[in-house]
Amino acid sequence: MGHECSSIELTDDGILVGASFNNGGRMQERKLHCGLLLGADGARSKVRELAGISMKGERDLQQLVSVHFVSRDLGKYLSSERPGMLFFIFNPDAIGVLVAHDLEHGEFVLQVPFYPPQQMFEDFSAKVCEQIIVKLVGWEPADIQVLDIKPWAMHAEVAEKYVGCDNRVILVGDAAHRFPPAGGFGMNTGVQDAHNLAWKLCLLLNGIADPSIIQTYESERKPVATFNTELSLENFKAAMSIPATLGLDPTIANSVHRVINSSLGSIIPRNLQKVVLEGLFSIGRTQVSDYILSENNPLGSLRLARLRSILDEGKSLQLQFPAEDLGFRYGKGALVAEDCAESTYQAEDLKHSKRSSGEYIPSAKVGSRLPHMLVRPLSASSEGVFSTLDLVSGDKIEFVIIIAPLKESYKLAQAMLRIADEFELSSKVCVMWPQGSRDVEAKGSISELAPWTNYVDVEEIPRATVNSSWWEMYQVSNRSVILVRPDEHIAWRTEPDMVRDAYSDVRRVFSQILSLNRPQV
Repeated sequence: MGHECSSIELTDDGILVGASFNNGGRMQERKLHCGLLLGADGARSKVRELAGISMKGERDLQQLVSVHFVSRDLGKYLSSERPGMLFFIFNPDAIGVLVAHDLEHGEFVLQVPFYPPQQMFEDFSAKVCEQIIVKLVGWEPADIQVLDIKPWAMHAEVAEKYVGCDNRVILVGDAAHRFPPAGGFGMNTGVQDAHNLAWKLCLLLNGIADPSIIQTYESERKPVATFNTELSLENFKAAMSIPATLGLDPTIANSVHRVINSSLGSIIPRNLQKVVLEGLFSIGRTQVSDYILSENNPLGSLRLARLRSILDEGKSLQLQFPAEDLGFRYGKGALVAEDCAESTYQAEDLKHSKRSSGEYIPSAKVGSRLPHMLVRPLSASSEGVFSTLDLVSGDKIEFVIIIAPLKESYKLAQAMLRIADEFELSSKVCVMWPQGSRDVEAKGSISELAPWTNYVDVEEIPRATVNSSWWEMYQVSNRSVILVRPDEHIAWRTEPDMVRDAYSDVRRVFSQILSLNRPQV
């Protein structure tokens, strides 16, 4: 929006933010006073820098130039001849990764590695980039138009803390974590950050939650980012097995670059270093020439066989991560984790040597995402089928209490509705009836939950291949009472006979979720 954060200063009742902007060719600064500052300003976050929050992990894995361009000729050709989204291109003239954002309109982003200081970003003019595109494509599209050229560095890092400056500054998305672009982790993790933070901010700003609830954002999200950082790095290295198999090992290129920097850097001019570096790279790229990379060449035949093996066994770049995108579990935070010792995502217990099968296994354990099952309203006058996930409102901050139609569960749900009202929290009960209940007069919830009317009766629709109830599918007793947070994660799970005093126990649970009894840091 034409503004950049240029200064931050803590005050007695908030934070004073300086925002610089261009006003008719002159840079000016305006001051904004706020209670909280959210740093969602990307991988090179100025907010993070001003807050004095450092990053931890592996830096400068690769320097790249990103070229945003359009060519309907290229889009039309790829649509008809080689449709795809991601193209890794290795030939004797150039190496790059082409990302097709829109084949119909011919919109692309090209990623090209470069090696400063011998190769500088300034060397990549629009004309030079057009020449690189032609070399990579292998023919000359007539309508190449370069729209933008930017340098960037690939890192695998997580912010040492997500919350700083006395809980006044909060980092979100790429400002909090920087991943190699291998698997979509940056976007998915960033969206999940916002999903986790939004409801907590809402309750805080409405005076319902304690300011220390912001600390649960870090305790829940940072372990996930740490895990995803290592997984994206592992996936990036797997992707590099392809060029390495072709004789274009990136680690060798980086080693050559380091040798030139250390041995020639102080002896010969940069231009001459550039000639040496590019000459060596040109020799290296002959490994993918038709002469070497051929079934008629023993070396080329061996490399092609290895390449086929890598691809057939799925050992290269992976693009689908349902287990990691959906199956992460919060071990501590805005929840009552009676079984948190089993937590999947306590970073110190994770082993990253090999990725699991990648299959998402839904779980009804505390900290997990609410498991999906198709349900329908029990009332004969209501139609439609929806997911259990749709029980969580997308329009307001609301907690969902899931129970089976059992007398003890109704009593506990009543206590939860009462406490939620006292805390001024929006809540509703979902009564999960077994399949076939629609055919009977099931009006028990009206009398059992009176005087409250904020409930919904639904009937399970088990999958055709799995004739099990929602409770059985996710290995939880139907005597369980499950409290679901506004971000679709389970905050508490109990059974009526485990609750000694419904009122005081439920009040303690809500207090813990809202951080009302959490010490300030």
